[in-house]
Amino acid sequence: MKKLIKVLATSLVDNPDEVEVREIEGERALIVELSVASDDMGKVIGKQGKIARAIRALAKAKGNKVGKNVVVEIVS
Repeated sequence: MKKLIKVLATSLVDNPDEVEVREIEGERALIVELSVASDDMGKVIGKQGKIARAIRALAKAKGNKVGKNVVVEIVS
């Protein structure tokens, strides 16, 4: 999951070196924290949150395959 989110985020931002992805694993849930440079925050969120929703949808679909509930949080 971490690799998927990192590939998606690095392809969107101007500063790919500052992309950090952390996973916090629970019993049935996985929280993925995505951190990008403050200049790139808008690019990851997108207009009206469309890109963020798309990233969350892809993560949720992959999580469903392995039986985990995946939550993607974009933090600064």
